[in-house]
Amino acid sequence: MKTIAIGCDHAGYDKKELLKRHLQANGYTVDDFGTFTPDSVDYPDYAHKVAEAVESGKHPIGLLLCGSANGVCMSANKHQGVRAALAWQPEIASLARQHNDANIVCIPARFTRDAEAIAILDAFLAATFEGGRHGRRVDKIRCA
Repeated sequence: MKTIAIGCDHAGYDKKELLKRHLQANGYTVDDFGTFTPDSVDYPDYAHKVAEAVESGKHPIGLLLCGSANGVCMSANKHQGVRAALAWQPEIASLARQHNDANIVCIPARFTRDAEAIAILDAFLAATFEGGRHGRRVDKIRCA
């Protein structure tokens, strides 16, 4: 898994660019779904693009950013098979992968410093789903 879909709104633009460089420096292929400027935009437009890329299987994982990360997380979770997790600490990101099989991490750009955002992303990427009892629970997330 060395490819990742990323996206953000205007509030997450600068941090997205930082994290994109970090990913590329660490061997990831990044598919950037925008936004591509700090001009005001609507976060669902970009969250849906990333979620569609993960939902379709084109990308195994995604990264979304907005001011609080709530909006992109809510939007992404409307897609079947997407388990987007809001993470504001590395431990939350790790647990989201380990226990919830999260496939998109949502980082609050206005509430994380650059080093924290990098640590959150790295923790998410390093973690793996534990399965077992967690798999049974994850299976119950999807609505019929």
